[in-house]
Amino acid sequence: MDNPLCRALSVAFPLIQAPMAGVSTPELAAAVSNAGALGSISLGASDPTQARALLSRLRELTAAPVNINLFCHAPPSRDDERERAWLARFAPLFRRYGAAPPLSLTEIYPTFNSDSPLLPLILDAAPAAVSFHFGLPDKAVIDRLKGQSIVTLASATSVEEARQVAAAGIDFVVAQGIEAGGHRGMFDPEQPDAQMSTLTLVQAIIRQCDCPVIAAGGMMDGSGIAAMMTLGAAGVQLGTAFLLCPESAANSAYRAALKSDAAAHTELTAAISGRPARALSNAFCHFARTIPQEAIPAYPLAYSLGKALAAAAAAQGEAGFGAQWAGQGAMLAREMPAAQLVRTLIKEYHDARRA
Repeated sequence: MDNPLCRALSVAFPLIQAPMAGVSTPELAAAVSNAGALGSISLGASDPTQARALLSRLRELTAAPVNINLFCHAPPSRDDERERAWLARFAPLFRRYGAAPPLSLTEIYPTFNSDSPLLPLILDAAPAAVSFHFGLPDKAVIDRLKGQSIVTLASATSVEEARQVAAAGIDFVVAQGIEAGGHRGMFDPEQPDAQMSTLTLVQAIIRQCDCPVIAAGGMMDGSGIAAMMTLGAAGVQLGTAFLLCPESAANSAYRAALKSDAAAHTELTAAISGRPARALSNAFCHFARTIPQEAIPAYPLAYSLGKALAAAAAAQGEAGFGAQWAGQGAMLAREMPAAQLVRTLIKEYHDARRA
């Protein structure tokens, strides 16, 4: 297929499998890339040792183009009083599951910038693409990536963020609509969220920004992809559609929830991690609904407690405190190998275009 994304990345079809930290695996990314789309892994939650192992495994599985995703969030501002209150708020839940809460909240995911120890690993791996979430890295990072002919992408949840992406010289803006699962890619979560749908956001960015757009959020089949491409998107990014693939790292409880009536209900919450994210409406979401936004510690401090609580509850048979990220189309997810899903999506796309 001849379009800007296919030409830039040397892929057969302009589909990106979303990075999905914690769920995407080298096996998933390789299967997608080998099928003619762009597979992705996230290093945002990885230390250098973990990152090196992921990159090595990925290259064992494919020589096709791949994408590496990184987190560019602002370092958290510490607030001792708020953090102590957060630990106290969740102490009864830890007791319910026979565990002690953490003694303190920790910055489990450092932000990616020019000082990151991951940068040399990425430059050495020389992936076809590198994408950014939660903001943008230093200009020096972008220059070094582009100096190696690596295609760059960055998430935007608003036209203003898309303008910043374009001004930074990023090659493609990933327009993340409100339907998308997982973390909102907002540059500043303290600012109001326009919560634009993918359809509206794609059209607005195309009209107001000089940067090719990748649509992300709400698409689960080829007809949805065709609709976004008809609007002028250069490509699409799908994440939730791949959660039930056997190559994903979604655990059995997560998969069971996606195959149940629970998949019809998702909601945005910042309580799990400290940043707004769309998840299945599980026990954590229910507990957090009455918590005021100003009480939630910054990302990723809150996430350090969220992960500890999820582990304590799961050890007692309660899976509902896990971060079960999913988009609004979760009930449409299909259980099949990733390569088969890519082939199915491509066929559905062409069928929709011919209809």
